Amino acid sequence: MLSTQARYHARAVDQALRAPLRSASPPGRILASWRRSFEQHHLDPGCLQGPRILSRYELRQHQQAAEDFLRVADGELGALHARVEAADYCVLLADAQGQTLDYRVSERLGDDCRRAGLYLGTCWSEQEEGTCGVAAVLTDQAPVTVHKADHFRAAFAHLTCTAAPVFAPNGELLGVLDVSAPRSPDDRRSQLLIQQFTRDSAQRIENAYFMHSARGDWVLCGHAQASYLDTQPEFLLAWDASGRLTGLNRPARQLCLSQLGYLPQRLDELFGRAAAARLGEDDGEPLRLGETSFHARVRAPRQCPTTIIPLVRAATEPEPEPEQEPRVTRALETALRLYRHGLPILVTGETGTGKEVFARTLHQGGDRAARPFVALNCAALPESLIESELFGHAPGAFTGAQRQGREGLIVAADGGTLFLDEIGDMPLLLQTRLLRVLAEGEVLPVGSAQPRRVDVRLVCATHRDLDARVAAGLFREDLLYRLNGAVFGLPPLRERADRLALAQRLLAEESGDRPAPELAPQVQEAILAHDWPGNVRELRNALRYACALCDGGLITLDHLPASVQRGSPQTLEPSPPVDSPERRAILAALVRHRWKAIPAARALGISRATLYRRLKLHGIAMPHRQPEA
Repeated sequence: MLSTQARYHARAVDQALRAPLRSASPPGRILASWRRSFEQHHLDPGCLQGPRILSRYELRQHQQAAEDFLRVADGELGALHARVEAADYCVLLADAQGQTLDYRVSERLGDDCRRAGLYLGTCWSEQEEGTCGVAAVLTDQAPVTVHKADHFRAAFAHLTCTAAPVFAPNGELLGVLDVSAPRSPDDRRSQLLIQQFTRDSAQRIENAYFMHSARGDWVLCGHAQASYLDTQPEFLLAWDASGRLTGLNRPARQLCLSQLGYLPQRLDELFGRAAAARLGEDDGEPLRLGETSFHARVRAPRQCPTTIIPLVRAATEPEPEPEQEPRVTRALETALRLYRHGLPILVTGETGTGKEVFARTLHQGGDRAARPFVALNCAALPESLIESELFGHAPGAFTGAQRQGREGLIVAADGGTLFLDEIGDMPLLLQTRLLRVLAEGEVLPVGSAQPRRVDVRLVCATHRDLDARVAAGLFREDLLYRLNGAVFGLPPLRERADRLALAQRLLAEESGDRPAPELAPQVQEAILAHDWPGNVRELRNALRYACALCDGGLITLDHLPASVQRGSPQTLEPSPPVDSPERRAILAALVRHRWKAIPAARALGISRATLYRRLKLHGIAMPHRQPEA
């Protein structure tokens, strides 16, 4: 039985499709989508069912396929959400198939958004859900606001969704940025500011992805005003060493089509050979293309940055500098040797200490780097789903099973590495089955009587005390014995001596092709003083937040999240142990630089004033400096 609202919505859609001139029809673009939804996709406008949701494994696969896109967009998603959060909007990022791969939502709005289908893994194509913000952009590749009853299906008639496309340098649709609210004013004009925010953020993500993709090419940044070249370039063009154009952003494409009537293949088609030859010269003269002139700046090719933050060093790299955390480095060196000999590795540590990064570094530094790295979070799925995800299932093994059966993650990792995060939360029954994989090297899919031989290297991680879990009857003792022969604990961030150096590396990674901003002395002190309960993950998020707010080349205290700014009396001046990692790092830097404060501070990544404060804190006396009373 349909609700009154659903029947009313279905009747309004039917009337608009039958007699658009005699009813309160939506805008033409929306009406065209309604017609396709009804006539081509055969959808029911009165349906109250929510959107299709990807499985955890499918979501992870799609996220891995779009890893660069998601990483480039991450900072702007946070910044956009900070602008719209107070008005009860959430932010979603979908791929070119309409699948939500990332999103931002406040805690107070989380339940409402989840009930409305606004969360990870939801699919918003027109074929499946009819008229909605993401679907309209996928179809027309232009910004849109689908406001309340503009939605084709009654299930979404209370939502307002503003979406904008994000294009790749080759002009293909890369994804869709969507800002949605489960409740909003009825007046469509209330969305004008949200529309502007969404379009601007989509353009920034598009430009950032352009610069990331073209890091091996020459890039021209153009704008009518020279002062905007470094911060908000309008035109972006990329070309290789031979002069062949490898990418143009949307404004550049539109400019070429309007002035030339076609998309050029080579740089000299745009500016002529003479002008192209002097592009690298900053002579202050604007470039001219047809009747349009603009200022330009050319960026030379840059080396492709690594995709994994070097939180730890590989064993083949040089001896780490004192600002590196020696415990992590030693752990990696030992773990690599054991991993190469096929031993299961167990990584322990608090949430956010980088356990998965440690596991990926093992995989990439081992002899199976070219083989699959497959990860599963055992705490993120119910028992029934973990079993089928991990071991797979035979055709028709249970209600809802895929007809053709399914290979599990263990088979997918055959020849490579299987990473089981939060192994301490794995159900007891599955622990028994995992033991068989470890002991016999074979996996038995659900509903099958025929085991399959597999060869996987196993890396597990947990933040739990497994001995206590065994005592409580929640973890098998024999499995623990299988795993705890090679246990490596990652220290929490508050105990690491390389916090500032780590912050600099994270900033360099987040900045991509742009110069990384500097950290003001007060910011460095705040990083050293904060307790970091979320560890490296919290530090990364804090730096992303700061980068989003920082317009120049210096991150100040005002750019940090309030929780990091505040600190607490307990964390501002901790009482360190007599022999702490930070104390050892400071002493090593001083000895290597012959007790000269400035070069030692530079090596540690801190200011001289901060160095003297840390010396006093750790009770280190400089030979040539009189102790303070």
